[in-house]
Amino acid sequence: MDYRQAGVDVEAGRAFVQQIRSLVESTYRPEVLGKLGGFSGFVELPTGYREPVLVSGTDGVGTKLKLAQQANRHDTVGIDLVAMCVNDVLTCGAEPLFFLDYLATGKLAPEQLTQVVAGISSGCRLAGCALVGGETAEMPGFYQPGEYDLAGFCVGIVEKSQILDGSAVQIGDVAVGLASAGLHSNGYSLVRKIIELTGHQLMDRPNELGGRTLAEELLMPTQIYVKPVLSALRAGLKIHGMAHITGGGLPENLPRCLTADQSIRIEVGRWEIPPVFEWLASRGAVAPLEMFNTFNMGIGYVLLVPSNQVESTIQWFTAQELPAYVIGEVIAGAGELVFSGL
Repeated sequence: MDYRQAGVDVEAGRAFVQQIRSLVESTYRPEVLGKLGGFSGFVELPTGYREPVLVSGTDGVGTKLKLAQQANRHDTVGIDLVAMCVNDVLTCGAEPLFFLDYLATGKLAPEQLTQVVAGISSGCRLAGCALVGGETAEMPGFYQPGEYDLAGFCVGIVEKSQILDGSAVQIGDVAVGLASAGLHSNGYSLVRKIIELTGHQLMDRPNELGGRTLAEELLMPTQIYVKPVLSALRAGLKIHGMAHITGGGLPENLPRCLTADQSIRIEVGRWEIPPVFEWLASRGAVAPLEMFNTFNMGIGYVLLVPSNQVESTIQWFTAQELPAYVIGEVIAGAGELVFSGL
């Protein structure tokens, strides 16, 4: 016997690496050393930092991958993978430097997985970080035909004196929410259960979604906030704290950038909730609080800014074609989130 008879095609793996080489190298920054294919990726530290601090993050895409595989659309989940990592790293004010991915499948399908890597490369370009390496694991018997899983790893850099760790947040600061691009990559186990129980198909076009299919709506990639937020910081916009709204929604993620004696009040109704959330709530009979505890509800990223910076912050992100809303304020408390109008 040989490895191919056991289900692993080494030659196909080598060919796949050559196939994605141009996609990977399209993300390179000036700091990248060497070429794709080594045992490690090499990245120099950018110049201009007095006390550079490296910041790391890791994440996956979750069961959104199931819908991508059912719909046979694989060009967006790579963007999700990058977004979930770089948006986390961004919350402390760090610029993403480089990214690595782990891609595991039962049998290497070059066309399918090239689409995935194309999405990862696109996400890296949107975030300004280099894709310097990864691992493609062919694992027959572990995944069913057509299935794959993804994990991502990001390293960023920030000046030590400019780290946003929540200590600058003050009572009276205003929460400015940046719009999400749909569901992003959280809550998909509930989404899939609702689709299953209601008998909907991914090619269905519910009236509430404005003519889009469920596949188009649910596979919309996660918004990457890196470039507009970093440009705001570099332009001198005062930001005291930031939160990436991922699993657990606003209630779980916003308190993570507060101090122990602070809470935050969110005024529901101050922003437009995309129709897909209303559709899920009605079809699944999901209670409003459960919706907020599961999904981002139209707010993918939150900035905490001084009250005298609110107007300039809204104007800045609106000019970047990224809708921004005043959604609440920091109040005295014990680290909880309080809803008003829910």
